[in-house]
Amino acid sequence: MEGSSTNGVTMRARLKALIAVGAAVALPTAVLPASARAATRAGTLSVGAGETYVLSATTSLSGLSLAEGGTLAVPDGYSLTMTVDGVETGSALTATLATDTAIVPGTYEGDIVLTVAERNTATFANVTFPLRQALYVDSTGVVSAKSALSAVTGGRVTDTSARRVAVVSTGEAFDGVYVAAGGAYTLRRSTFAFTGNGRCDFVGDGAAVVGTGAGTTLVVDGVTISNKGVVRGAVVAADGAAVVVKNSTIQCLNGVLPSDYVPAGGANMLVVPWRLGISGNVRATNLLGTNTKATYLNSTIESETWGAFSVDSVSNARATAINCRIANLGAEGYGSFADGNVVERILGCEIDAGTYATIIGASNGTLYYGDSTAEDIAALNSELELGLSDAELAALPERATNIDSGGFGVMWHGAGTLHITGGTVLNSAYTTLLDKAVRATITVDGSQGAQLNPADGVILQVMETDNPGSNDGVYTEPTGDPARDATFDVTQLHDADTTATFTAIALKGDFYNARRSGQNMALTFDATEVEGVLSASASKHAVDSISSAEYAELGHVTNTVQPVVNNGVLVTLTGGSTWTVTGTSYLSVLSLDADSTVTAPSGGTVTMTVDGTETPVEPGRTYTGSITLTPA
Repeated sequence: MEGSSTNGVTMRARLKALIAVGAAVALPTAVLPASARAATRAGTLSVGAGETYVLSATTSLSGLSLAEGGTLAVPDGYSLTMTVDGVETGSALTATLATDTAIVPGTYEGDIVLTVAERNTATFANVTFPLRQALYVDSTGVVSAKSALSAVTGGRVTDTSARRVAVVSTGEAFDGVYVAAGGAYTLRRSTFAFTGNGRCDFVGDGAAVVGTGAGTTLVVDGVTISNKGVVRGAVVAADGAAVVVKNSTIQCLNGVLPSDYVPAGGANMLVVPWRLGISGNVRATNLLGTNTKATYLNSTIESETWGAFSVDSVSNARATAINCRIANLGAEGYGSFADGNVVERILGCEIDAGTYATIIGASNGTLYYGDSTAEDIAALNSELELGLSDAELAALPERATNIDSGGFGVMWHGAGTLHITGGTVLNSAYTTLLDKAVRATITVDGSQGAQLNPADGVILQVMETDNPGSNDGVYTEPTGDPARDATFDVTQLHDADTTATFTAIALKGDFYNARRSGQNMALTFDATEVEGVLSASASKHAVDSISSAEYAELGHVTNTVQPVVNNGVLVTLTGGSTWTVTGTSYLSVLSLDADSTVTAPSGGTVTMTVDGTETPVEPGRTYTGSITLTPA
């Protein structure tokens, strides 16, 4: 019965009871060929070419033969799922971008269950997806009429929890556990293993675990998820749900795209847009919608490429990872993505990223890298209503965040804010902070040991966007010198400017502003030692144009320092800071407090000109104009 508790009854016993009463689903009587009716009575079913067999209820068989051109169907408003020996199998999307699935012709033998379930639908970008799932849960508990219960094996299932169960899928577009409409559910010590493509990870069509809808709560504890397939994600939190994943292991590997698939966006996005400079067709986790919260503790989150910890198209969302490993297993991809109005916290985590530690997308996302201090985690336990016990809180060790990126550190392709605190160490092969023509607000507090270590020597790069805007677009490098915009003040701070404040940290690397149109870069160093070039510049890619074939060139530029045009560089030194100028630097403002200095590498001197006049660099002064600093 819908919503009834199993009270510890095993799934197999419950399944047999449901099948015996026709799964408690009242369906229209099917009109079947005589041969098909006889086969059903014998425990096997044979459907020939050109025949359509309409199932009226969940059916158990020992054998199924479905010829090419034969069809298994269910009445409108229902879905069909087949399991063989407890494994969901045989279902495939009817076309590359179709939303419905059908049983693939073939011969199947074993403990076969054909589940006829009430259809569960979800809509994204005006496309409605009929979802199939092993276990559907809402505010009443487990809804048998919407569940393919034969796909849940082992363990115990009740209306509030499932323990030590397994869900295995080799079909397409099938979910494991789907919690919605105010449901409250806990998964413990269970396994999910999905092979085969999903359909849309914006609604979790093909995901192992989904929590969706306002008032829905889902706790995933001690669970292992191993998926391989296009958009065959592990965990999806959406539309106001609160999802907590702890002590779990998640790994998602790329699948094989349909040969006729053409990269697209929205509901048909099966691959990451190449305009981000990466490739791949599955992201391990996704957070979506308004007021959604997803928290991962003491867990491993791995994707082959694309993305591990994703936040996409959200408003007022909270994404948190505490003491987790977040990794790309391949050479490309991002550790985390912060898109939309989200507060994303990465605390005490290890990030091993292929291309980016994090991408900050549109709509003013806020990203924190920091330590997993007992005080902060206790505060989050209350704020996010995580439900962690005193024992669980005490068992979480305090750790610093350590990041290793084979590409860049943080990349902005939308306005957003970054805070780095604690003992965070950010190592990257290329630029640590890559700003593509948007407002970036950055604060780095090194008082507890935070470090920024770019192997290529560039800490902050502000540049023109090299995003061509569409999948078939081409980025073309601008030519010629930019024209001076007399209405843009390169000596004042504007709302759209990039600002970066560094406190109590030693920095070794360069800072470039290569914007051609009006955007300033304001750098404040407080009680900090910085050694490098701080300058306006012209940037250039290694190639003159970038299409999808050259996507790996995105973000990679070299800089030629030059006087400020529309790209002011405003430098402030306070708290006894020291700037060691390692190369010619062009500024629009230089301000020093009484305790700060500008110097050259050991044994050298610095010459400064302001509007062409040689001027001494004196503490306690502010200089404005066309400023050039040159180390001897």
